[in-house]
Amino acid sequence: MTLQIDRPSLTNNGFELDVSGMTCAACAGRVERALNKLDGVNATVNYATERAVITGIADTDAPLAIQQIEKAGYHAHLRDGADDTWSRRATEIRITSLRRRLAVAALLTIPLMDITIVLALIPDWRFPGWEALCVLLAVPIVTWAAWPFHRATVRNLRHGTVSMDTLVSLGITASFGWAVATLIFGLGEGGGYWLGFGITPAGANSLYLDVAAGMTTLQLAGRYFETRSRRKAGDVLGALSALAATHVRILREGAETVEPAANLRVNDVFVILPGETIPADGTVTRGTAAIDTSMMTGEPVPVSVTPGDTVIGGTISSDGRLEITANSVGAHTQLAQMAALTERAQARKAHVQALVDRIVTWFVPAVIVLAILVGIGWSLTGTPAQQAFGIAISVLIIACPCALGLATPTALMVGIGRGATLGILIKGHDALEASGSITTVVLDKTGTLTTGDMSVENITPLGVSSDELLHLAASIEQGSEHTIARAIERAAAPRVPALLPLDSFTALPGLGASARITGSDFLIGNVTLLTQHDVPLTPPAQEAIDRAEDAGHTVVLLARDNALLGVISLTDTLKPRADRAVAALRAQGLETVLLTGDTPAAGTRAAAELGIDRVYAGVLPTHKADTIRRLQEEGKKVAMVGDGINDAVALATADLGLAVVNGTDIALKAADIILVREDLLVIPDAIALSRRTLRTIRTNLIWAFGYNVAAIPVAAAGLLNPLIAAAAMSLSSVFVVYNSLRIQRLRRSR
Repeated sequence: MTLQIDRPSLTNNGFELDVSGMTCAACAGRVERALNKLDGVNATVNYATERAVITGIADTDAPLAIQQIEKAGYHAHLRDGADDTWSRRATEIRITSLRRRLAVAALLTIPLMDITIVLALIPDWRFPGWEALCVLLAVPIVTWAAWPFHRATVRNLRHGTVSMDTLVSLGITASFGWAVATLIFGLGEGGGYWLGFGITPAGANSLYLDVAAGMTTLQLAGRYFETRSRRKAGDVLGALSALAATHVRILREGAETVEPAANLRVNDVFVILPGETIPADGTVTRGTAAIDTSMMTGEPVPVSVTPGDTVIGGTISSDGRLEITANSVGAHTQLAQMAALTERAQARKAHVQALVDRIVTWFVPAVIVLAILVGIGWSLTGTPAQQAFGIAISVLIIACPCALGLATPTALMVGIGRGATLGILIKGHDALEASGSITTVVLDKTGTLTTGDMSVENITPLGVSSDELLHLAASIEQGSEHTIARAIERAAAPRVPALLPLDSFTALPGLGASARITGSDFLIGNVTLLTQHDVPLTPPAQEAIDRAEDAGHTVVLLARDNALLGVISLTDTLKPRADRAVAALRAQGLETVLLTGDTPAAGTRAAAELGIDRVYAGVLPTHKADTIRRLQEEGKKVAMVGDGINDAVALATADLGLAVVNGTDIALKAADIILVREDLLVIPDAIALSRRTLRTIRTNLIWAFGYNVAAIPVAAAGLLNPLIAAAAMSLSSVFVVYNSLRIQRLRRSR
């Protein structure tokens, strides 16, 4: 079954905007607050993806939202999922600008620092006007090169707010201003510390010029590498969208024409040659080929397709020519639905991110106040003015919470993007957060651990022939979509004439069905169904039932007018590597539970084959959620893996719901994570990815919080030079982004 995920209409369910000009999490919070001032708007702004998701108004009101963002001092553009040229161009412009400013700053800072440091240490080498030369070298650095920080600060102050750029701009401006003031007025003569060690030599009042220049260069370097890394993280998230074919070879009246993929329509026949990407979901009508699905499902072995087989867009034909009839095109393809799902996952903020955003909002002004108080405090103790000023600058710079703002969104972005390439679609951040506490994994049997493709194993007729028993059973089951019904119909097809018409049919979930044919009432289903209707089980029938259950088979009984006509036993084969998937889950320290509507004997046999810890058998569909709740009442954090309508409530009840892709629409909507890869090892992979991402978030946050908690007191104690503080702050942000990118190293289980 093709994956179906509702793609909301922009007009009815909101829209997305690409936002440029944001430089920190505080900027994202400012844009979000500005948008939420509009009547009826509920907006979420993600700094890592540089996007705003807006609901409550139609996309026709997008100009109003864009205007609101521009009033806040930023730029925005209505996002077009099919062509994200604007945001890519904005990012490229920003990276190019940062690269140029960084190059100029570095080229001027190196000689400036050489001159100031050498001449400060060796007074005999000083020449007339050396301090003026230092100022001339510093001016382009602290003005043009540092302009992104100053521009953001001016914009923020104009709107009565501050951001992390404010701290950087203040540090650069104050350092440069202090150096110039000391040159003109002789402030702080002979005071202060040089690089944190030793007293500044007399006459070296221009020394803080190298602090201003070095700080600018380090901040630009940090911002440049952070922006490049975030773009790389965004590329991971957008990997699915990049798989879509741009052109298609459509077959019209026997002739092939190459056209844009957007021209393809349902029921069009298109041609795929070796090495080409399939542009839409469809059915093969002619030809055979091996299809490479690794980029979408993580499955390394090509899948052979022949006429009648279905293929999905975004996969690649390794060999052979195929003619394919399009079934789903454009936004309705599985690839487009998967891409939309990963994009939408970014719109939901993690709970911890909401907390971080609130902290950042008050953290920046608190740091400014703290720096002022620290400077005043040191001055009151008799500390030389230059030294007190340097300590205040160190506090101002070291406390920038850039890493704090990037800690969560970058890890989530990379984790969700990596999952998409492994055949794991994560529908929201809450799924990742839930995974960290999971202790028990409940596995549905039919269709999840087994193929769901059942076959008739044995027939025991009682008073009728085998053919008549199958004829009646198949006639009743023609009104059912259950896998057992399909198996009985397949078994009957070569042995019986046309099926009998039904006068009535009623499905009895978890039990079977009742029907009326040619004036007789029939029941078909399990032992419980017949017992409820007081149908007696004869000794031969009981023997057949016992034999089937001992073998772990599924038993179906057929009765006419309360008289038993026979017993049909069916088998369902386990999916390949199901045992390895269960072993991998247990290796992760998780308890495994089998949940099935089959008999205890069938459930126990399957559990023994797979190595599953506990079995709940004979569970009716309506009671599956009750079983999940009972496990939760035992103090367990439960993940549920299922595939059908019968599992939807249980998936929603579990702490973490995982639905296999061949499941029904309602099951997929109820799940937190959708498993696209058919290999059952995708289940432990999903848990491992979730845990890895959550662990990365925690590491990032511990580093970001720990860095600020440890660094601020050190700086306030006068033990940290402003230049070292600037370097540490820049490196902390780069570390957080790099640590998040390490999630890409997660490999699929084999």
